[in-house]
Amino acid sequence: MKVSVITVCYNAAGEIDETIRSVMVQDHADIEHIVIDGGSTDGTQDRVMRYRECIAQFTSEGDEGVYDAMNKGVRLATGEVVAFVNAGDMLATRNTVSYMARAFSEHDADVIYGDALMVDPGDITMVKRFWKGGAYDRENFRKGWMPPHLGTYIRRNAYERFGLFNTALKVSADYELMFRFLYKHRLKARYVPKVLVRFRLGGVSNRSLGHIWRANVEVYKAWKMNGERVSPLIVLRKPLRKLGQMITRNQNGQG
Repeated sequence: MKVSVITVCYNAAGEIDETIRSVMVQDHADIEHIVIDGGSTDGTQDRVMRYRECIAQFTSEGDEGVYDAMNKGVRLATGEVVAFVNAGDMLATRNTVSYMARAFSEHDADVIYGDALMVDPGDITMVKRFWKGGAYDRENFRKGWMPPHLGTYIRRNAYERFGLFNTALKVSADYELMFRFLYKHRLKARYVPKVLVRFRLGGVSNRSLGHIWRANVEVYKAWKMNGERVSPLIVLRKPLRKLGQMITRNQNGQG
């Protein structure tokens, strides 16, 4: 099974190497690594080109934000399954992709997700939150739940049937896409109890209190966009869910 792993980046010269290497060392034989750069000005392109023999496709041009870049990656993907690991983030173990490919071959699912470690931006060994995906229950979306986007693998034909990331949303398009695929269109989902990714805190949806608030407001909008009704209290429920994910001890991310 071919798996397309998409990396989006912008001015990530100091972090892109470890991300690419985490894909390079995978023991799965059929990986298509696609790197989408937003027109970096810090030499990111030169860093990527050092690994050009391992990169299936690389583009560098201006875009309209991270979700536009992700859409570009999906459009280029030819794998049966699509996953994301963005600049500065890492696949958790050498067998992450092979484990997920096997999971798709053994189970009838459109979407398979696992767990994620959210780490300190300056020290990837310091785990700040453990994001446990948990057994799938469609109704959990009403409580502000979503699977960890970077810990979720999706069949490419789901994007072909139900569309790409909605770029009208600036910080929660990943939630809207998951909601649209899983809640609205009821795609088959499965949880695997394995840490799939280690990603740095400080992404587009959690880099400031303002962004966190905007992200939660966009979660509410995602329901309305898809013609579904939910209590406005979901704006508060989603951040409250994160309290249970907070941890104070380091973890090694093995799974």
